[in-house]
Amino acid sequence: MQYFSRWLIAFLLIAGLAGIGYPWWKKQTPALAPIASAPAMLPSAVAPDAVASAAQAAASAPTNFPIEAIAPTLGASAALPPVANDDNAVRDAVVDLLGREQVLSFLDMADFPRRLVATVDNLARGHAASRLWPVAPMPARFLVVEKGGTTTIAGGNADRYNAFVRFATSIDSASAVALYVRMYPLLQKAYEDLGYPGKYFNNRLVEVIDQLLQTPEPEALIELTLTRVKGPIAEKSPWLRYEYADPSMEARPAGQKILLRMGLRNSSALKVKLRDLRQRIAGRTIS
Repeated sequence: MQYFSRWLIAFLLIAGLAGIGYPWWKKQTPALAPIASAPAMLPSAVAPDAVASAAQAAASAPTNFPIEAIAPTLGASAALPPVANDDNAVRDAVVDLLGREQVLSFLDMADFPRRLVATVDNLARGHAASRLWPVAPMPARFLVVEKGGTTTIAGGNADRYNAFVRFATSIDSASAVALYVRMYPLLQKAYEDLGYPGKYFNNRLVEVIDQLLQTPEPEALIELTLTRVKGPIAEKSPWLRYEYADPSMEARPAGQKILLRMGLRNSSALKVKLRDLRQRIAGRTIS
């Protein structure tokens, strides 16, 4: 868990990049599938089995959030060129939004689109390969409290994330989504190269945001346990890596576990930002 916070930083910066270029993007990439409309009312003469099959098919169909739907919200920014497939061009675009000091403090800009896409995709899973993380670790050590044989996340541990939360929530959402659209051709290609040909990264991003917004907000102290390596050779000591003691909490996706360890105040602030970004990239509100 020591570096889980990297994943959330990378995710927020995906939806938090700035600039635009929709007209060029539309010419250079295949049209996305339109948002599925509600199924039409079936005539009463249709067999019940057919009705049930149609309803099941509609329920299982993936929801599409075409990137084109964002364009009307961009205004004059839509005339800006896309970000070139070049590390320097990507870095300069991100610096324009976040500032050079912030980029140097938080990010690894090498092969940034690929790292960013892989990290976002892994937020919905249980693990993310550290070699793909595009950000630096949080300062200081992960803090715990041991009392009466029970280990919990220390109340002061949330302070480690304060600077980042202030940074993330202060990013201008309109500019963030603008650069996201401007950089989208690079992100889409990286997503397909990751092993998702024919699928759209914006759909995955909305899905991950929705999953993060479903993170519970426990007010009680969160109990932890040390991860132990299981194998034929007895370990001398456990790895200094913690897991959630509650199996149902440990089974949650990586992104939710990150929010849980950041503390209620920080996670609540980030959820407000995520709802704003979600509405802008999906064109719909969510409670």
